[in-house]
Amino acid sequence: MEQNAQELLDRLNHSGKKLSKSHRRIAECIVNHYDKAAFMTASKLGEYVGVSESTVVRFASALGYEGFPQLQKALQELVRHRLTASQRLEMTGEMESGQVLNKVLRTDMQNIRSTLDELDINVFDAVVESLLTARKIYVLGLRASAPLAEFFGHYLNFIFPNVDTVTSGVSDVFEQIARISEEDVLIGISFPRYTNHTVKAMRFARSRGATLIGITDGPLSPLHTESNYCLMAKSDMSSFVDSLAAPISLINALIVALSQRRRHQVVEYFHEVEDIWNEYGVYLSKSGE
Repeated sequence: MEQNAQELLDRLNHSGKKLSKSHRRIAECIVNHYDKAAFMTASKLGEYVGVSESTVVRFASALGYEGFPQLQKALQELVRHRLTASQRLEMTGEMESGQVLNKVLRTDMQNIRSTLDELDINVFDAVVESLLTARKIYVLGLRASAPLAEFFGHYLNFIFPNVDTVTSGVSDVFEQIARISEEDVLIGISFPRYTNHTVKAMRFARSRGATLIGITDGPLSPLHTESNYCLMAKSDMSSFVDSLAAPISLINALIVALSQRRRHQVVEYFHEVEDIWNEYGVYLSKSGE
C-alpha cells in the first residue's frame, strides 16, 4: 500500500490512540528517528525499540500494510529526498566490498524496470507533443542533474533549432530564461536532493505562461506540483551517488520519439553537419587519422 509522506506521518502520529503500548513505542521511534528507521530491518528496529521482530511485523499490519517491507518502502520514499550526503553514505556502511558492483548495477536495473512499469504513456505522449509545438525549448538541470540536462540539450539540438540548456555557470539561471514566454517549454530536471533554484525557475516560467515539463523521481517531488506534465523515473540510490540510469533511459526514449516524429528534418540536418564534421576533423576517420 503506497502512502504519501503526509498521510504516513499522520497515521503514525495518531496511531497512539489505537495501538498497544509496544506499537506506540515503535510509532514514536519512527516519527522521531524516521531517517534511521527507514533503513532498518524489522529485527533491527525491534532491537532498537526494545520489542520483538514479530511485534514490528504486527505493527506494520496494524497500520494497514501487507507487511514490514511495504511500511519500510513508504518510509524510504518519505526520507529519500531529505537525506544529507553523509546520511546517504552511511547507508552503505554494512555493504561488503564484494557486494558493491552487484548491488549498484542491480539497483540501476530495478530502477529502470520500475520506471517502465509505472510510466504513464499518455503523459509521455503529451510531453512529446508539447516539445514538437514549442517555439523554444529550455532544458534546466542544476548540480547533479546538470549532466542530464546537458545530454538532453545536446541531442535536442539535432532535432530542433531553438534549444537552450540551462545548467547555471557564468550567467544566473533567471537571466538565461528571462525571455521565456507562453509559446515556450521549460523542462525542469531534478532528483533528491532537489535544488531550490530549479523550483524557483519553474515558478518564474509559469508566471510567464510557459508550459512546464518535470523530469523527477515521484509524486512527492516539488517538480511534480509545478509541472503541467511530469515524467517520473526512479532514482533509488545505493550510496550518496544519485542513480541516473532510469532518468537517462527515459530521456533517451524522449529523444528517439521526437527524432522519429521529425525524421525528415533530422536526416537533412545530419547530412549537413556530417560534411562539417568531416571538414574539421571532429571525429576520427576510419583510418584513425
